[in-house]
Amino acid sequence: MKTNKIIFWLATIIIVLWEGVMPLSTLLFKPEYATAGTKPLGYPDYFAYALIICKALGALAIVYPKTPGKLKEWAYAGFTFNLIFAFISHVCVDKNIGYMLMPLVVLAILMVSYIYNRKLKTQ
Repeated sequence: MKTNKIIFWLATIIIVLWEGVMPLSTLLFKPEYATAGTKPLGYPDYFAYALIICKALGALAIVYPKTPGKLKEWAYAGFTFNLIFAFISHVCVDKNIGYMLMPLVVLAILMVSYIYNRKLKTQ
């Protein structure tokens, strides 16, 4: 059980930092870069701001231990959709292999977090 907790928290901390803290800190401290990832893909500026807020809320829902189970499931689903569509956007628009692989790597880490969250809940 201790190993499961360690794996869960390592994966979850990576997700929270990558998907929650980094985008929110960009918005707060360097707002001129808030649309740097979405503008080249053709998305409007407001989409980047909405995405950052949703990512921060999702990260909070995943990391906060007293979050209701259904809300946590929705947060994991939201991140999954976000990462899948980020991959598709990079495949269709810029075709840069590094940009295409990054969402898949983060998705794999998210899957580890989700699987070990489920394992901890059933134990």
